[in-house]
Amino acid sequence: MDTFAIGDKDFLLNGEPFRILSGAIHYFRVHPDQWADRINKARLMGLNTIETYVPWNEHSPAPGTFLADGGLDLARFLDLVQAAGLRAIVRPGPYICAEWDNGGLPAWLFTDPTIGVRSSEPGYLAAVDSFMDHVLPIVVERQVMRGGPVILLQIENEYGAYGNDKAYLQHLVDGAKRAGVDVPLFTCDQPCGTMIEDGSLPGLHKTGTFGSRAAERLAFLRERQPTGPLMCAEFWNGWFDNWGTHHHTTDAAASAAELDTLLSAGASVNIYMFHGGTNFGFTSGANDKGIYEPTVTSYDYDAPLGEDGHPTDKYFAFRDVIARHFPVPGEVPAGRTDAPASVVAVDSIAPLLAALDVPPGQPAVAGSVPASETTGQFRGFHLYERQVPDGGVLAFDEVRDRAQFFLDGFPLGTLSRELGERSVFLPGGGLLQVLVEDQGRVNYGPRIGEAKGLIGPALLDGRELLDWMVRQVDVASLGAFRAAARPLQGDGGVAGPSVSFASFNAEGPGDRYLRLDGWTKGNAFVNGFNLGRYWSRGPQRTLYIPGPLIRAGANEIVILELQGSSTRQVRFVAGPDLGPDGK
Repeated sequence: MDTFAIGDKDFLLNGEPFRILSGAIHYFRVHPDQWADRINKARLMGLNTIETYVPWNEHSPAPGTFLADGGLDLARFLDLVQAAGLRAIVRPGPYICAEWDNGGLPAWLFTDPTIGVRSSEPGYLAAVDSFMDHVLPIVVERQVMRGGPVILLQIENEYGAYGNDKAYLQHLVDGAKRAGVDVPLFTCDQPCGTMIEDGSLPGLHKTGTFGSRAAERLAFLRERQPTGPLMCAEFWNGWFDNWGTHHHTTDAAASAAELDTLLSAGASVNIYMFHGGTNFGFTSGANDKGIYEPTVTSYDYDAPLGEDGHPTDKYFAFRDVIARHFPVPGEVPAGRTDAPASVVAVDSIAPLLAALDVPPGQPAVAGSVPASETTGQFRGFHLYERQVPDGGVLAFDEVRDRAQFFLDGFPLGTLSRELGERSVFLPGGGLLQVLVEDQGRVNYGPRIGEAKGLIGPALLDGRELLDWMVRQVDVASLGAFRAAARPLQGDGGVAGPSVSFASFNAEGPGDRYLRLDGWTKGNAFVNGFNLGRYWSRGPQRTLYIPGPLIRAGANEIVILELQGSSTRQVRFVAGPDLGPDGK
């Protein structure tokens, strides 16, 4: 069996110096049938290690659950890494950031207001322990000293940017060791201020996270850790996008030069991201540093391997740099070929509010307007309803994150958290319905764990409206909407909010790119799989459809449109369009 340790200057694999050349691939952002392809392309670029986070909220969508099959089969992913002859780094959090919904922390955890966030609060630690009891055995049996690929395990994640609760960090260390983790433990933090010191403990190997000024950052890290190997645990070679901004890119040659500086200094590296993948469904997170900024569906990250798994100019620039320092395989991956292009028209539609009709008598929640978490659904959409006695100005403390108002079925307007909007005018009394979209939970900073929905009090001309009904809008199965769908009549686009259906034929599996020009905002589904959000404000213009989702013969496409469209057509185009890069 192999051994792995931290020496005075180097990582040591079987007692010999070992440079970690790692690339980040998040298994939960890639279709599982494509894992082996992405891992192999990392090997072909010259990497010897794959790094991944573990998203707690995805594995545990409800208390007492732990999902580890299909796209969440961490064990299989690590086994594929080993089969490719590579090593693995696992970062189980419990907080991961990653521009992922709530930074990976489960929203259900914070329905108890006494629970702390990323701290040694006992309730939080108990929940973390339960999660680690499921994750760590998968990792432990795949450590290098047990014949597996895992060489490092991270404690927390960039904790120095959040806090300095040493008892919390020690609890995570103790739990890992009790579970049988024998590989070295490490922390990663930005090399500035006191983050390195605040986010770590004596005995944990300290690494940095940065994407530029590599020589300066490594020197800062060395000052705070005089011995041991230097490592950039997140070499940011690109960046993520928010709705309404441009597509972020970094110059391939400039990024390659920084990588060369790292390797010339003798440092190890984890390229973040090597392959970004996709925020499928409702999994994308958000930033809020005074202004709420939801993250787009694509997590392309301008990475060496594009969202769809094809090499970019950056891939070959990085490969050339690595080849100056280490051997690289002779084989190179093929580039992208055009995907099948076609136009499909939706032919049936279900108005969303009508499809959600339920028998009268569903109880209201007593008291102030409740958060959406009271329904037991922690992502997507919720419908608030209440009879209002008369008109006036209806105001809330906050809307999280986007609310469409209807009075007796007629649209009144939309309030947006991004714009700081909190009040709407009601022209009279009647049945008030509010469709609220959770656009992604904040994944960084002090607003992690906050409630979603309409945040009260709800005041109508200064008088509080109590006793609201709030319920889930379940789009997981789409069954209720199929049953309510009727053929489209006339010409033109579709009204929103609604769910439209179409079918298309394919010769067999293969990547597709869905473009929704003329549509406004919503989610798209192929064969029941939620591809993620689209929004006409951009920058993202196409949604990536992984090839394994397409089947030979008939396929279904479903469009959940919130506002309305000017067309009934959607297009499959030859390749991705993630928007202008702002240069």
